[in-house]
Parts: sequence; structure tokens; C-alpha cells
Amino acid sequence: MATGTGFHSVRLLEAGFEVVSADGSPEMLAKAFDNGRRYGHILRTVQADWRWLNRDVHGTYDAIICLGNSFTHLFDERDRRKALAEYYAMLSHDGILIIDQRNYDGILDEGFKSKHTYYYCGEDVSAEPEHVDDGLARFRYKFPDNSIYHLNMFPLRKCYLRRLLHEVGFQRIETYGDFQETYRDDDPDFFIHVAEKLYREDDEEFQP
Repeated sequence: MATGTGFHSVRLLEAGFEVVSADGSPEMLAKAFDNGRRYGHILRTVQADWRWLNRDVHGTYDAIICLGNSFTHLFDERDRRKALAEYYAMLSHDGILIIDQRNYDGILDEGFKSKHTYYYCGEDVSAEPEHVDDGLARFRYKFPDNSIYHLNMFPLRKCYLRRLLHEVGFQRIETYGDFQETYRDDDPDFFIHVAEKLYREDDEEFQP
């Protein structure tokens, strides 16, 4: 989901996976397709709206991956629930959803900081919030040619997204901080959630 430039699709193909690359923007899909060809791959691209994913993308999948803080582009809770339900429906019985988000808890509660250890736009690109409140995170991106772009996102809190994942049906949800199992909540730049569809009778009660 939100394949963007196709970076993750290409890396997954090179690792031996079968991949369908979906995005809502035809321009980004064209860019992803060109980038795939540059590395010797033909990407299977689909223009799709997350809220009606089953209409546009057919079949069931072992994994659905939504990275790059992309899910925070949904501002309406009904849209978030609908998209997650579509993801759930498209997964095979033992499938997993991998979805990430910025650490908005840390930004809202402690202020913005970033190590740029795992996620970054480039050595000479800066990304900083211009405005953050409970309903809006407006980021400013400055590039080496002095061009400036702005992006509006919804500041999802970690426990809120975990609760949504559970409520649409995911039984086990593991959350990593910058890909680490143990972390302090205010430390990671990003949270990565791995949500399993497979039902396990021995699972402990869900903890948000």
C-alpha cells in the first residue's frame, strides 16, 4: 500500500517475494514502474483507494505492507476503520499487516526530535513540523535546491492505532520502536506495528 516511488516493492522483489504495488496516485505508480524497470523488474501496479481495496485489488495475500507514515494521511476515523477492515479482508487466514507511523506521542508530549537513523529523505533534506496539535501535524520539507513542500498528516497515537487494529479483528499486535523490540516510548522516530490475522487461543488479553 502507498507504494510511492516503489523502493520497498523493488526490495521485496529482489528478496524473492511476489508483489502487487498499490497507490492512489497514477503519477507515483508511473514513477514506481520506471524505478522498477531501472532495477530490472516489472512492477504489477494497481491504482487503488484503501477504503475500497477489495474492489480494485483482487485475491488474498500473505502480507500487506503500509510504510512511510502513509496511513496518517487519513483524517477521518471512519476511513481509518474502513481501510484497516479492507486490509484484514484481503489477508489470508494466517496473514500479517505491517504498518508504521511517526512517533506522534513523542512529538505531541515532548516536542519534535529525530535521529534519522532508519527513516530519512536524504542527507541534505530536512523534515520538521511547523504545527502540531491533536488533529493536525503539518510538516515542512526543505530540499537541497531550497525548494520547500508541506504535508498535512493526522497525528496518530500509538495506542489508538493498536486499538483500531484490534477492533477490526487482528488478534496479536506487536509494536516495535525503530525496529527494536524494547524501547522507551519517547525515544523512537517511528513505531512499526505487526498485526497478525491468525487466531490464537492461547493469546493473552489484548493490551493497547
